[in-house]
Amino acid sequence: MDNSSGVGVLDKAALVLGALESGPATLAGLVAATGLARPTAHRLAVALEHHRMVARDMQGRFILGPRLAELAAAAGEDRLLATAGPVLTHLRDVTGESAQLYRRQGDMRICVAAAERLSGLRDTVPVGSTLTMKAGSSAQILMAWEEPERLHRGLQGARFTATALSGVRRRGWAQSIGEREPGVASVSAPVRGPSNRVVAAVSVSGPIERLSRHPGRMHAQAVIDAAGRLSEALRRSG
Repeated sequence: MDNSSGVGVLDKAALVLGALESGPATLAGLVAATGLARPTAHRLAVALEHHRMVARDMQGRFILGPRLAELAAAAGEDRLLATAGPVLTHLRDVTGESAQLYRRQGDMRICVAAAERLSGLRDTVPVGSTLTMKAGSSAQILMAWEEPERLHRGLQGARFTATALSGVRRRGWAQSIGEREPGVASVSAPVRGPSNRVVAAVSVSGPIERLSRHPGRMHAQAVIDAAGRLSEALRRSG
């Protein structure tokens, strides 16, 4: 198959990146894998390094660079948001409560998509809202599978404990009752990317009077199903 786009320099750069997909390569390794002349392979690899699409490992070998991971993450976020609308709407309709999708951003979490309950008393979280990582069921989800050191730091001043997060990992969902805001209960479950890493949390939230003091009994399965649909969409396009 002809892989030429008609733009020679881009075709050659694509050859270099493709060669690095299987792992680190020396300049000689790049030349062997791409069939490019040594000066051309070197010039392209260094130019791609300037744009952070190629980097060097501890041995000085060429490897894929951090910019590619950033672009992949942005593409993943777009896929997540494209799928989130109908999934959250269905979750809202099934549970009768407002549904949200949260992603972690530093020491906060941000609501990136939502489907509000249409009438009556409801918990409203506008898209773009930043909320604490110290309280709430979605904060528990976004924290529970973190690396031990980051987990330990995140628990300082939190309304939940390491034991509670251990239970979250075992069950696969989290609940909170008046943790983030008095009178509000919520249930959340993890959305996982293609590498199985937790990339977001799906939640339903509403007044304790409706969700009761055991909201997980009422809504955990519906929230897990919604999170599973989003995870599946990310896996299919990953």
